Amino acid sequence: MSEQPAPSPTPGRTPGTPGSAGDNTAVSESPLPAEIASALKRDGAGLVAAIVQQHDTNEVLMLGWMDDEALKRTMTTGRVTFYSRSRQEYWRKGDTSGHVQWVKSVAMDCDGDALLVRVDQVGAACHTGTRTCFDGRDLEVVTGTAG
Repeated sequence: MSEQPAPSPTPGRTPGTPGSAGDNTAVSESPLPAEIASALKRDGAGLVAAIVQQHDTNEVLMLGWMDDEALKRTMTTGRVTFYSRSRQEYWRKGDTSGHVQWVKSVAMDCDGDALLVRVDQVGAACHTGTRTCFDGRDLEVVTGTAG
């Protein structure tokens, strides 16, 4: 990823600490409203997968990871913020590339273990410069048919 990090993480709040899967303090220490924090099912590092989709075409653009703080920033700033697993820091999409993701809506799936972030994407969504992280990466499959 070529993006620069967003403002510094909240002191004491890093993935894998309160808010992680099975952690009883998730709701009380989360920066999110209690009803959202209690519904989220985080992985062992305290992260939830965030699927990013173009709001008007339904094109799937990319997948990123969010902890409670990244989700709060995404929900309250109008810009998408992720948590970088490799760099272990927050990064806001488009800060250096100009390829901004303007938030249109955020939804949680039925299990609380994935988010759908619908955006208005400016420029390429993928750090390789392609429109989506899936462009030109089709796998050969046997296709099925209904009925």
